[in-house]
Amino acid sequence: MELKIREDGINSYEQVMLIYRAALKQMNTRLEILSEEFQQRYKYNPIEHIKSRIKSGDSIARKLRRRGCESSLENMVRYCNDIAGIRIICSFTSDIYHLAEIISSQRDLEVILIKDYIKRPKPSGYKSYHMLVMMPVYFSEQIIETKVEIQIRTIAMDFWGSLEHKIQYKFVGEAPEHIRAELLECSAMISALDAKMLSLNQEIMEQSEMEDKAAALLEQERRKAKFRAQNHSHYGDESSMFPD
Repeated sequence: MELKIREDGINSYEQVMLIYRAALKQMNTRLEILSEEFQQRYKYNPIEHIKSRIKSGDSIARKLRRRGCESSLENMVRYCNDIAGIRIICSFTSDIYHLAEIISSQRDLEVILIKDYIKRPKPSGYKSYHMLVMMPVYFSEQIIETKVEIQIRTIAMDFWGSLEHKIQYKFVGEAPEHIRAELLECSAMISALDAKMLSLNQEIMEQSEMEDKAAALLEQERRKAKFRAQNHSHYGDESSMFPD
């Protein structure tokens, strides 16, 4: 069942945060298992690293105030979708959509909302892929469906996002116009960099595939030659059994 204050016997901030911390731990474990599987099975891991955090009480209260809502447990659960947040950092944009598809396919996860800020960036230049999922959290006497926000972005997007966050914090969300313009310009540069790196990676992969095919053909020819040589030697030995 979905997390509902009072109805689940949950009536304190500490109990609510325990549920979100548990959801975060479970999601982290799922992603770590995926990361290990990628490395072992495919020899390529699209997950560079994973960051996770629980939103602080002060941040939750500020978010509710911005929405014009009273700071209560009910409003916190209803309106704050990012209390439990995970950020997955990838090498390439193609990895982002691949991972999103894998996460969406997990049967006990329900994807509630997707915001693709890569295809449709924010006016500030912010780019990232956001998923809001509902996942089961297992306790001793009940299973509680809990919201977790997942952000997936490239290394370059994460670098830009971290800098933009620091600037917005420094200027309390009202950075000077020239700084906002430069951030937007940097965002375009990062998009170009991501596209170039993806193109280079694809070229390297294609070249590697061609080399693997060539090596396989050479090995096949080597085995054929060895087989022919062995047969020739074998028949030569048999012919010597019948001297003229």
